[in-house]
Amino acid sequence: MPRFSPAILATAEPPIPAAREWAARYTGQHGPALDLTQAVPGYPPHPELLARLGEAASQRDAAGYGPIAGDDALREALAEDASRFYGSAIGAAEVAITAGCNLAFAMAMTVIAEPGAEVLVPTPWYFNHEMTLRMQGVTARPLSCRAEDGFVPDPARAEGLITDRTRAILLVSPNNPTGAIYPAATLGAFAELAARRGLWLVLDETYRDFLAEAPHDLFETARDNLVHLYSFSKAHCIPGHRLGAVIAPRAFQAQLAKALDSFQICPARPAQRVIAWAIPALRDWREANRRLMEDRARACRAALNQARIDALGAYFAYVRLPEGAPDAMDAAAWLAEHRGVMTLPGPFFGPGQARHLRLAFANAEAERLAELGARFAFTQAAR
Repeated sequence: MPRFSPAILATAEPPIPAAREWAARYTGQHGPALDLTQAVPGYPPHPELLARLGEAASQRDAAGYGPIAGDDALREALAEDASRFYGSAIGAAEVAITAGCNLAFAMAMTVIAEPGAEVLVPTPWYFNHEMTLRMQGVTARPLSCRAEDGFVPDPARAEGLITDRTRAILLVSPNNPTGAIYPAATLGAFAELAARRGLWLVLDETYRDFLAEAPHDLFETARDNLVHLYSFSKAHCIPGHRLGAVIAPRAFQAQLAKALDSFQICPARPAQRVIAWAIPALRDWREANRRLMEDRARACRAALNQARIDALGAYFAYVRLPEGAPDAMDAAAWLAEHRGVMTLPGPFFGPGQARHLRLAFANAEAERLAELGARFAFTQAAR
């Protein structure tokens, strides 16, 4: 048989299908299954957005190639929206549209890090980030975050990990998997560290639309080495249409264009047209959904009031397993099979996470989340 790439063989299997396999053995004795695995919006897209998507998909010119960095209308709309949110002038020339935020990350890393290089990645980490780096021959160097700090990374600890092979520091806030929202002072300290050590600061803010106000001023203070990643999937409920973005300096965009042209040629065009309209037109709808997510976060916290929630925010709760419960892999499998609650175990998110589960509470209505109190209780059978 022909050989496979050693890098792909060393990459972990996708985690979410494993959780779905556990749930396939659930017999329904506690009611309908509660899927808290994947970060998907737990409400439908706006009806007018759906209607416009259908119309845009039927337009002949939308079936042709578009600009490498994305259609001008969407780049301008995102630049205006980001400028409004962050209080900083961001131009369309600093924006590139991508086929989802995962691909935005992969292409940004192609620009930044060669095989054999390192990127500092706080743990617990988003598993696709580590998987992507591993496939590219880049080492994800773990920056351990502590539960007692709310899983907020420490810039001083990060500096001690920097070597001559380090090319970037990656941060995700609001965080996936923990939900932790990093303070502005922490983000500023990381920006200062990255600038002083000649590194890129890659900031993934996929979930920024679920914050009430701007979380930092980095577009004013750290513009020259900031690579900002964004997703349209969560706020507009269109993960299947795969739209993300990279906001970065023009010098970065010039190099990124090579990766864009090679990996995607151009993003899918019908959704670009519709989201360019939706960004200003559905601003009030998005704000209502942000408040809805706050309600779900409160419902999740109330339902798990007997559990230890080490971090919670935006889409996720990161829950410590009680004493006597099995470790996370066995606990997640037991909850899925016997209680119909699908979660992701901590080891999917890096080393040292054997006592935690991630719950994507955004997937479920508050009424369903109220079931967690009873379903999450571990019985003797699980021990």
